[in-house]
Amino acid sequence: MRIAVEGCCHGELDKIYAALAHLEKVENVKVDLLICCGDFQAVRDARDLECMSIPDKYKTLGTFHRYFSGERRAPVPTLFIGGNHEASNYLWELYYGGFVAPDVYYLGHSGVVRFGNLRVGGLSGIFKGNDYRRGHYERPPYKRGGEVKSAYHVRQFDVDKLRSVREPIDVFLSHDWPRGISRYGDQADLIRKKRFLADELRENSLGSPPAEELLHALKPRYWFSAHLHVKFAAMVRHGDGSATRFLALDKCLPRRDFMQIVDVPDRDPTGGFRLDREWLSIL
Repeated sequence: MRIAVEGCCHGELDKIYAALAHLEKVENVKVDLLICCGDFQAVRDARDLECMSIPDKYKTLGTFHRYFSGERRAPVPTLFIGGNHEASNYLWELYYGGFVAPDVYYLGHSGVVRFGNLRVGGLSGIFKGNDYRRGHYERPPYKRGGEVKSAYHVRQFDVDKLRSVREPIDVFLSHDWPRGISRYGDQADLIRKKRFLADELRENSLGSPPAEELLHALKPRYWFSAHLHVKFAAMVRHGDGSATRFLALDKCLPRRDFMQIVDVPDRDPTGGFRLDREWLSIL
């Protein structure tokens, strides 16, 4: 199975699908599934913009609404998680995941889904310690102090469900990186590209502690992230002899590394999106 992995979407679905078509033509391949690693911005109308944490000057409809309305249709099945710039009201309607448009599937606040016989897990949002042990108390339109931001903060309740997964995961998705992942790749090169991260990297405070726990508990074959707007690869070798290939990608902009095709051996896309039995039993 061939997967196209994309970093931060920022509502640029038209550009992402165009870039994918170009990549397929240049490399003479056919992609079975597109995965977007957050900041998808499933904005249907102007009201959704009011529920998104983003400076006013960046509040634009983007192109998702064309796929929601049926004006356009996704040329390839698309799977995404939430980040920290989302129409949180719409994603809350699909807390457990579901289709936001034909062939465009949201994995939920946390979730596991199958595409063919590929098993994909994921965690939406970003980690903030102050909200981690709270419930989901926010309500649209998120006008009370700080709710527009806390709405996308990861909660322990959602992580605990993922900790209960026992069957193997092929691919795992998170928006922010697992804490400590830089130690398994070229950290010096990362600092050269993103100097402002140097102190956090040296202190091992960059990234999500819950995602770090899930990385070592679930041991997926692949882990894809975004958020920091930089390409970074790493290999995490686990004590049982297995390994996780980590890849973070940039946002959708010209001359940026925001998309990469990954071949996943022994996996077949036949059957498309399907619910996962173990995940349903956990819920």
